[in-house]
Amino acid sequence: MKARALACATAVLLAACKAGPDYRKPDVPAPAEYKETGEAWKQARPRDDADRGKWWEIFADAELNGLVERVDVSNQSLRAAEAQVRQAQAVAAGAQAQRFPTLDASVAIARNRSPGVTTGSGGTQTNRTLGLDASWDADLWGRLRRQLESSEANVQATSGDLAAARLSLQAQLATNYFQLRTLDRQRQLLDETVGAFQKNLTLTENRYRAGVGARADVVQAEAQLLSTQAQSIDLAVQRSQLEHAIAILVGVPPSELAIRPQANYSPTLPVVPPGVPSQLLERRPDIAAAERRVAAANAQIGVAEAAFFPDLTLTGAFGYRSSIASQWLTAPARFWSLGSLLAMTLFDAGLRQAQTDEAIAAYDATVANYRQTALTSFQQVEDSLAAVRILEEEGKVQTEAVKAARLSVQLTLNQYKAGTTSYLAVVLLQAAQLQNERTLVGLYGDRLTATVALVRALGGGWRASDLPPDPRAGS
Repeated sequence: MKARALACATAVLLAACKAGPDYRKPDVPAPAEYKETGEAWKQARPRDDADRGKWWEIFADAELNGLVERVDVSNQSLRAAEAQVRQAQAVAAGAQAQRFPTLDASVAIARNRSPGVTTGSGGTQTNRTLGLDASWDADLWGRLRRQLESSEANVQATSGDLAAARLSLQAQLATNYFQLRTLDRQRQLLDETVGAFQKNLTLTENRYRAGVGARADVVQAEAQLLSTQAQSIDLAVQRSQLEHAIAILVGVPPSELAIRPQANYSPTLPVVPPGVPSQLLERRPDIAAAERRVAAANAQIGVAEAAFFPDLTLTGAFGYRSSIASQWLTAPARFWSLGSLLAMTLFDAGLRQAQTDEAIAAYDATVANYRQTALTSFQQVEDSLAAVRILEEEGKVQTEAVKAARLSVQLTLNQYKAGTTSYLAVVLLQAAQLQNERTLVGLYGDRLTATVALVRALGGGWRASDLPPDPRAGS
């Protein structure tokens, strides 16, 4: 009983012995609140009943919803990231397997002839062997356990990379889609303006025929009409390129995707509550991936430091060996062995110390990268909050500018019809009105893409709990 208790105590002691420092999550300074947070966000509350994973649904666009859903199914970049997760999982499975004994089976039949030996078979002898060989690395200092910790942390890191890639592709598709719809609205605006300019051309021609207008007015009206038609045609190039980019994001050739224009497109402009900065550390997959790489690098220090201590390998063999076939698998032919090997490097010219220093430096680099990723994330949220707020203010002012431009054109056109001003004044004011109208449409599109950028900066609907669980969390 005492021997058994001593053996159990020794096993527990060895299991608890691991070289290298235990992991502690590095601190990241986070401000109490965002600088750009305004009253609109402070008053907003996230909807607890909403599916946080499908953030794009807040825009209430069925076609956008369908396109984004296809990214997860067909995008090739996402498939590559998913394969990297499976690769990391295989590496972790290999690290786990190294902690267990290995068992090899072998069967050998060999014929040999020894010089000077004469037997009934002419000096030729047949040896038959059937054996099992086992070996086990006792992992006294936790080298294999630290390697497993590192591999499992890398699985979590690549899972974070996959989530970050998915979010990036979804946001890119939504951005391209809103830019395409913005071009549709500008095209609609230009086509409506072409209709108005066609009426102006007819007006100038009628006045010219009646002798109350100049030929120059007709030429100016015609030039204005053709210039606007050219602008409308020019938008088709940008729209085609955006449509092709969306096709690639959903994993199909550009020839297989067509997005029809929508008249008077006006999706929901939602308010996205940013929360507090400290929450961002749990909501961004790239931050989580960077932190998991810190954990993996920390475990590698233990792997390097374990090389300073001796390795204990336990071996065993069992089998049958005989030169007589009838006696091969009988008790007299049986053999077995048990052994152990304790090995330690005595001199390596500083190799192990250099490897340990390398592991420590790699850890320091991952800590710095983790903190930089977090700081960059805070910046991206602040940038997006500022963009959403400022573009909203600009949109209000631009709306008033459009109203003023429309009134100015109407008054000047009436003056031209009354013969109190030249058509050149009408042309100049109509050009200014068109520019203001296009600017307003562009601002609406910018607000949509800025909202997408804010959602992406906040991590979409992702949470750190979406990472694969740490197998040691419950131990």
